[in-house]
Amino acid sequence: MKKISIGSWAYAIGPYENNPIPWEEVITKLKALGFDGVELGGFGIHPNPDNMPEKEQRDECKKQLADVGLQWSGLAANLWGEKLINTDDTSDYKKEFSKNLQFCVDLGIPGIRVDTVQPPTIFDEVSYEDAKKRVVDTWTDCAKEAADKGVYVTWEFEPGFAFNKPSDILRIVDEVNNDNFGIMFDTCHAHMVAAIGARQPGEKETLPGGALELAQKLRGKINHLHLIDSDGTLHHDETSSHPPFGDGHLNFDELCPELNKSGVPHDWWTIDLCFWPDAWNLTERCKKSIDELNAKYGG
Repeated sequence: MKKISIGSWAYAIGPYENNPIPWEEVITKLKALGFDGVELGGFGIHPNPDNMPEKEQRDECKKQLADVGLQWSGLAANLWGEKLINTDDTSDYKKEFSKNLQFCVDLGIPGIRVDTVQPPTIFDEVSYEDAKKRVVDTWTDCAKEAADKGVYVTWEFEPGFAFNKPSDILRIVDEVNNDNFGIMFDTCHAHMVAAIGARQPGEKETLPGGALELAQKLRGKINHLHLIDSDGTLHHDETSSHPPFGDGHLNFDELCPELNKSGVPHDWWTIDLCFWPDAWNLTERCKKSIDELNAKYGG
């Protein structure tokens, strides 16, 4: 069976930005609902490198989670204040990555999430080749540094950030070409990228088989999974909406068997309710839905 976690950012940003759910309340409820772990959004009031700068604080946070009976499935690092594509010097990005990487090491978090930071409109300012080189070179360095510390790097592609076409995703993961770097396959982002072509600059590029075909093309390159539905819409015309299971039209009876062939080197399935209204109260429903999928496909 798969281990089930959920991203804590759903309770800290978007509808919860002005009234985030306290960390202790988050992990207590997740345990009560039968979750195995939590995927940490390392920003806001939840644990992060800036509000827990001391090793003692991090040790206590690690112990707190273990005492509740949960594990970490990953870290969504706060890298959005840095420039990655629209600068020749990505040293500040890499410095912030290193800070978050050490946070992973101190808390025992196995994987760290990255994205391309800038929106797809960045190609109005920067050429495709220059942008790709900056991303590939930077992530190559990050993957090597993380490998030395026993943490893997996973790239979450999505409509709201540059390189959001299927061929972009394949091209960049191949050019980074590091066993410690892979793709985070978020099912709703995959649908919006591969079936809808949302926010793609220039000519749209979609796949006849949508998210399923994209998963097939990425087999062996995926190292992290987010499972949630998609209704084919964007949140505020920026990034994918993340509706609860059953409120969209993804076919998980097709997707789950393929994702079991993807080569992910661990057993985590992570629910992502990012930006979804009332995510806190819908968590129990989503847990029941993913438990049903786990019973059918998690073995």
